[in-house]
Amino acid sequence: MKTREIILILIAAAFGGVAIVTWSGEEAANERAAKISKEAAEARLKSAKEIKDLNDKLAKDAAAAKKAAADAEAASVAKLGEADAAKKKVEADLAKAKDDASKAAVKAAELEKAKADAANRINELNAEIARLRDGSELKDALAKQKKAEADLEAASTALREANAKAAAATARLAEVEEENRRLREQTKGTDNVSPNYRAL
Repeated sequence: MKTREIILILIAAAFGGVAIVTWSGEEAANERAAKISKEAAEARLKSAKEIKDLNDKLAKDAAAAKKAAADAEAASVAKLGEADAAKKKVEADLAKAKDDASKAAVKAAELEKAKADAANRINELNAEIARLRDGSELKDALAKQKKAEADLEAASTALREANAKAAAATARLAEVEEENRRLREQTKGTDNVSPNYRAL
């Protein structure tokens, strides 16, 4: 029980006692005072029980509030962790998507180049097919072949002639070498008094 409530009860009891003494006699006043004192004690006990119940309820409510706050904080931390994880996943997915988009752009550029190259090659093949259908390229090839065959025949003739001349020159060289050898043999025993003479 709070001190203020006790003081108020005692003041009320005192005023009640004074009033009883004034109105009745001493005996009646005592009875009245005893009754008031009893009522005050009962009121004090009731007030003390109510205060205890209120304190218990406040303590219980405070514990419940503390637990709720702790649960809310834990849930908030968990939610924050989940939000951070989700944010990181989204950022990773975004980075991967950007990387995939960049690779796809490079691949698309390569495919466009390959497509252009293929179109150019098709044009070249179409032009070649047109030339083949026209026959001009075949005619040029046949003419070049005939010219090459004529040049080959002329080269073969020139080669045969060159080989014949080479054989003749070789034979002539052999004759000259033989002639020189005979001359050396002849001059080995010959006395020559000329100062300019030198044996071969």
